[in-house]
Amino acid sequence: QVQLVESGGGSVQAGGSLRLSCAASGYIASTHCMGWFRQGLGNERAAVGIRDGIGRSTYADSEKGRFTISYDNAKKTLYLQMDSLEPEDTGTYYCAGILRSGVCRLGLADFRYWGQGTQVTVSS
Repeated sequence: QVQLVESGGGSVQAGGSLRLSCAASGYIASTHCMGWFRQGLGNERAAVGIRDGIGRSTYADSEKGRFTISYDNAKKTLYLQMDSLEPEDTGTYYCAGILRSGVCRLGLADFRYWGQGTQVTVSS
């Protein structure tokens, strides 16, 4: 069984930064597809960025240049560094891992495991 536990959420002013962490346990490794998703109030959950099994990351257009995904193999932890935050970035952030179906590409990945989410609030 795989467990994903997010942390690092909080409140920040526009222009600030946060780093989210997703600690993974169980049978999951850096070679698996993993990703970050955001769900704002009243919105559907949407992909923020995807990291494939060889470490390449792709991002949604609104996050390009501001967000960076990384993975610490020793800690089995996925990170999301968020800079130049905007009020529109407010929402619950989820990490996900291991494909259930689809391919490891933004908008095409269907993940098997999900974390419980961490709240990010950006004020103007």
